[in-house]
Amino acid sequence: MGLITTGSDVIRDLEKSGSLALYVPLEGGFEGRYLRRLRAAGYGAYTISARGLGDLAMYLTGVHGVRPPHLGKKTTGNESAVGYTYYVPPLLQTQLDNLPPKAKGLVLWIIEGQILSSQEIEYLTVLPTLEPRVKIAVEMGGDRAFSWKPLKDALVAA
Repeated sequence: MGLITTGSDVIRDLEKSGSLALYVPLEGGFEGRYLRRLRAAGYGAYTISARGLGDLAMYLTGVHGVRPPHLGKKTTGNESAVGYTYYVPPLLQTQLDNLPPKAKGLVLWIIEGQILSSQEIEYLTVLPTLEPRVKIAVEMGGDRAFSWKPLKDALVAA
């Protein structure tokens, strides 16, 4: 790969397929370059880790409950014996609402995507058709050079 890259091939393929499986060198640095090029092309970008996401569909598109860890503390006062549940708004809708008016859409960049199950990867391939302003980029592992393919092709290989 050349030292200077425009990223136009990645952007074109991401717009065409809606979701990409990325294979990045393990020493890092390439994510920032491509995220910067996506932002310059008019996309907003949001990076999350696949670890600890739980139910992917609810976390990204639905209101979901989050309970803090117990940590061995007893409840006091009038709260229930099971503790508090905090309700968090859907991540994608919150990010889409905060995009600039002229933005093309939102790129959800998921790191450590190799731990996702095949059902979760399949959901991520369908998500851009449900919400056309959302594009998905999932880091599926390491490689000697930055490479990518449509996420549905990575699903077939898995």
